[in-house]
Amino acid sequence: MTVTAPAPAVTTPPADQPLLTVDALSVTFGSQQVLRDISLELAAGETLVVLGESGCGKTVLLKTLIGLVSPTTGAIRFEGTSLADLSERELAHLRTRYGFVFQGAALFDSATIAENIAFPLREHTHLTDPEIAEIVSELVAEVGLPQSVLQKKPVQLSGGMRKRAGLARALALDPQLVLYDEPTTGLDPIMSDVINELILRVRQRPQTTSVVVTHDMRTAHKVADRIIMLYPLARLQPEDSQIIFSGTPADLDASTDPRVRQFVEGEAGQRLDELREEQARAAAWHNAAPRDHENSPQGPQEDLP
Repeated sequence: MTVTAPAPAVTTPPADQPLLTVDALSVTFGSQQVLRDISLELAAGETLVVLGESGCGKTVLLKTLIGLVSPTTGAIRFEGTSLADLSERELAHLRTRYGFVFQGAALFDSATIAENIAFPLREHTHLTDPEIAEIVSELVAEVGLPQSVLQKKPVQLSGGMRKRAGLARALALDPQLVLYDEPTTGLDPIMSDVINELILRVRQRPQTTSVVVTHDMRTAHKVADRIIMLYPLARLQPEDSQIIFSGTPADLDASTDPRVRQFVEGEAGQRLDELREEQARAAAWHNAAPRDHENSPQGPQEDLP
């Protein structure tokens, strides 16, 4: 059984129009800019993987795609409609067409797995309890969990089982776009591959589009149609693009950009040199501080009795 939640009043786009468009997106928190001039398009049915080291803005990008973070400049368009043009009510309806798989599953600790998965169905549909129970049972089976987990609390499940329960909840409303935030973090290689297989299975749903944020190169190679790599702004020149790579997994393997190679091969390289420089500057400042204190206009300060 499938279910479709009420949709916002958006204009039906042409068949060749991207499902999602990111147009010159920049996000700044206070004085810290996290994303700068990001532009990309996502076709219906495509799986996009977003790579990049910690702190480069990957999760912030995900949150802008569903309107949880507002762009400082630029726009996010879903089927041609800017999220900024939607009322709060319309935006809430639009989010029912998204599924979000959080890094830590983000299940309600006090609720059973059945109640967690049923939550969006109870919030956004008028289905009866038996209809909801049937959908929940089907979703649990789809993500490879036994029916026995339904009456358990999240704390009673392993990390991998909680991730799968979180995926089941994200799929409850048959979303057009599924967003994954580090879906394999904290999992062993075998369970990580189980999650990768589930991502592949989800993309087989009709016209389901996916965005996967990950550090895991195995995940990137296995599930991606296209990969982009973000780079921390602090290590870029003002004129540099923050997207330092865009292409297929095969293109990624063939890239000669040293920044890309460093990430793909998991080698610190230049980052170790930068760390040593930062440590040297910190040590120099620490060593100089007492001398500066002694040479201050007030002269050396003696301890008070």
